[in-house]
Amino acid sequence: MVDVREREPFSYRRDADVPAFDDGGPIAFVDGECGLCSRGARLISRLDRRGEFRICPTQSSLGRAVLVHYGLDPDDPDSWLYLVDGRAHGSLQGVLEVGARLGGWGRALTVLRLLPHSLQNAIYRLIARNRYRLFGRKELCQLPDPELRRRLIG
Repeated sequence: MVDVREREPFSYRRDADVPAFDDGGPIAFVDGECGLCSRGARLISRLDRRGEFRICPTQSSLGRAVLVHYGLDPDDPDSWLYLVDGRAHGSLQGVLEVGARLGGWGRALTVLRLLPHSLQNAIYRLIARNRYRLFGRKELCQLPDPELRRRLIG
């Protein structure tokens, strides 16, 4: 598994293959066709009281370019990314960082930090690789929630 944190902050700004985008707030790059990711995006939208989070489907040109920049395969189910302050967090670590930033119920995820990293990665990979079978497909961009639509980029 690639450690996306190895790159210096905002390194994607110097990558000609990454389109320019507003990176002034936290961005979750999620599978726009995954039922679990779609529910997660709605949850972020609902819990983000400051209105700072944005969501980018990994299927978009921006999503694909940013994931490739960090050495991730946009078509690999393990490729989930969270960018904040120019720093990248991937896999379960990214999910945990999102929860901590959201606060409230989002902090409930921090209990998973007690698990060894190898077990965290194994659990994440197991869920990620079976996400369509377990949670189905749901098109993120076609969700009727106007608050979530406002947050979509890419």
